[in-house]
Amino acid sequence: MAVYALTGFSLVSLLSFGYLSWDWMKPSLVADVATDPMEKSLPPTFTRPPHIIFILTDDQGYHDIGYHGSDIQTPTLDRLAAEGVKLENYYIQPICTPSRSQLITGRYQIHTGLQHSIIRPRQPNCLPLNQVTLPQKLQEAGYSTHMVGKWHLGFYKKECLPTRRGFDTFLGSLTGNVDYYTYDNCDGPGVCGYDLHEGEDVAWDQSGKYSTFLYAQRVSKILASHSPKEPIFIYVAFQAVHTPLQSPKEYIYRYRSMGNVARRKYAAMVTCMDEAVKNITWALKKYGYYDNSVIVFSTDNGGQTFSGGSNWPLRGRKGTYWEGGVRGIGFVHSPLIKRKRRTSWALVHITDWYPTLVSLARGNLSNVQGLDGYDVWPAISEGKESPRTEILHNIDPLYNHAKYGSLEDGFGIWNTAVQASIRVGEWKLLTGDPGYSDWIPPQTLTNFPGSWWNLERLTDGLRKSVWLFNITADPYERYDLSEQRPDVVRTLLMRLVHYNRTAIPVRYPAENPRAHPDFNGGAWGPWASEDDGEEWEGGREPLKGRNKKKKKCKICKLRSFFRKLNTRLMSNRI
Repeated sequence: MAVYALTGFSLVSLLSFGYLSWDWMKPSLVADVATDPMEKSLPPTFTRPPHIIFILTDDQGYHDIGYHGSDIQTPTLDRLAAEGVKLENYYIQPICTPSRSQLITGRYQIHTGLQHSIIRPRQPNCLPLNQVTLPQKLQEAGYSTHMVGKWHLGFYKKECLPTRRGFDTFLGSLTGNVDYYTYDNCDGPGVCGYDLHEGEDVAWDQSGKYSTFLYAQRVSKILASHSPKEPIFIYVAFQAVHTPLQSPKEYIYRYRSMGNVARRKYAAMVTCMDEAVKNITWALKKYGYYDNSVIVFSTDNGGQTFSGGSNWPLRGRKGTYWEGGVRGIGFVHSPLIKRKRRTSWALVHITDWYPTLVSLARGNLSNVQGLDGYDVWPAISEGKESPRTEILHNIDPLYNHAKYGSLEDGFGIWNTAVQASIRVGEWKLLTGDPGYSDWIPPQTLTNFPGSWWNLERLTDGLRKSVWLFNITADPYERYDLSEQRPDVVRTLLMRLVHYNRTAIPVRYPAENPRAHPDFNGGAWGPWASEDDGEEWEGGREPLKGRNKKKKKCKICKLRSFFRKLNTRLMSNRI
């Protein structure tokens, strides 16, 4: 039987803060804002393909939006969501590359070979070139397509770049995280380079501009130079609110009363991003796009609790298959929605945007085989039942196998040491090592890192490799039913077996020294020629004694600190 312990917080104190009093089924924690009278006069259907703005934020926690009861101010997002449709049964992936690849291809990771970890800067790897991407399908439908922000789908050769994968223009970074002002990224001691690109060129001249502002300004510029009579797709992949924790001082000042410094900086970044979305929305209205537009807002994975994020009251964090890692913030705002101002509990996954948006654009999906996503627009716009009944969260054969898992524990049909997770109907199954499993309340206290671990900790499970939850009745994953319902466990294991038979081999090549930015003028960028195969691993070590001074890798030191801290925490678990 599970034993729960509260460290630092008592149950009474949590209730006094209001954290456990949140009604999961309550549609909104903010009052709906009156719509513009002009909106009400619009017809419920559209006569021409809509303009599509897809906004993706990075590492924003489930709790970190106003209408989820957050202490962070997000007035723009709150209003857009209140006037549209909030998606409260919406799923993403636990880390960056997987979510982005599934958005762009409409396919599960197991069907693109990206089921393990992320694409790292020095890997000769990228989104498979045989995949027809979402922007490519929208181009076929007559759309102008633009990307602003973080790519993180590989760049080792030019064919992998956004401008070769369906985007007419691109301004952003290719790697996973960069400095918000200098755009430097270190992938290890001394392996540092500049990462901001305009099209296929390095955008040296943009250094010093805060990325959240820069990206919002670029969206406005695109809208100003385009005709609203022609359909446009803009993918805005904000770097915010991924580490490093950097924000203009005026935003930090708003949260000066927050004792936790990391939470304070993180909150400032979220509010800054919210204002960037406000500016984008204003531009849509100013330049005549809004009345025929669809705005989709999504997070890419759960919040990183080490860095100020909060997924409360969900279990787990970024990088895990608990709900805190895979349940996302999502909403759709559009004058074209037939049933606005409501909360939808329809099951939606990030793969669903591909067929949904292509269908909205009146594109052709008949020649696209093997999609894992569904067209969920009727569920969003009209409140119809979602066509989706299950989600494969992932099967990762390379992740560290659970010590106590076995084929025997999986009824002889599945090795439960393998990290995997699936949801079918109201049931969710996890096998192997799902990742850090605690419930972490918002970081309200002062000291770091001590106050970070005022959390509720599950003290069993270290010898487990199978968990089963009724996720509808138990969204916080507190009651493991694997022993009470072996019949359901077996059924879901059979679904894992089914999916695993369709998986392609994992694409996770060794890092290549030729990727070092010193070989590319000090910037991250393609290093393999177009004639090199996808598994090309040639190269040599960077030359010693170069005149260029090595930069200190602050990000690397931060990563090292968190790895050591996580190791310490895991060693202290009961």
